[in-house]
Amino acid sequence: KYLPNGIGTILSFTVEGDERNVERILDSTKVFSYVPNIGDARSLIVNPTKVTHREVPADYYDAAGVSDNLIRLSIGLENVDDLIADLDQAIAGAY
Repeated sequence: KYLPNGIGTILSFTVEGDERNVERILDSTKVFSYVPNIGDARSLIVNPTKVTHREVPADYYDAAGVSDNLIRLSIGLENVDDLIADLDQAIAGAY
C-alpha cells in the first residue's frame, strides 16, 4: 500500500579483514546513514555486533550468522547508482 514499488530491502554481507575494515567502511559512507534503526526512508548501514546485537552473548552469533565483519544495509529511497558508488568508495578506502 505505502511502497508499491518494492522499496525497503535489507541485505547483509561480510567483508574481508577485521573490525577495523568494517569501521573504516562505516565511517567512509556519505549516502548511507550509520544509525541503529531499520525501516527508514534513508538508506542505513550498521555493524550488528556493535548496534542491534551488542547485548547478545557472542556464542549465539554463529547460530544467527552474525560476525564482527558483518555489515547490514537497509535500502531507502536514494538513487541506486548513488548507493552503489558510495559503497564502492567506502569499501575501496577500507583496504
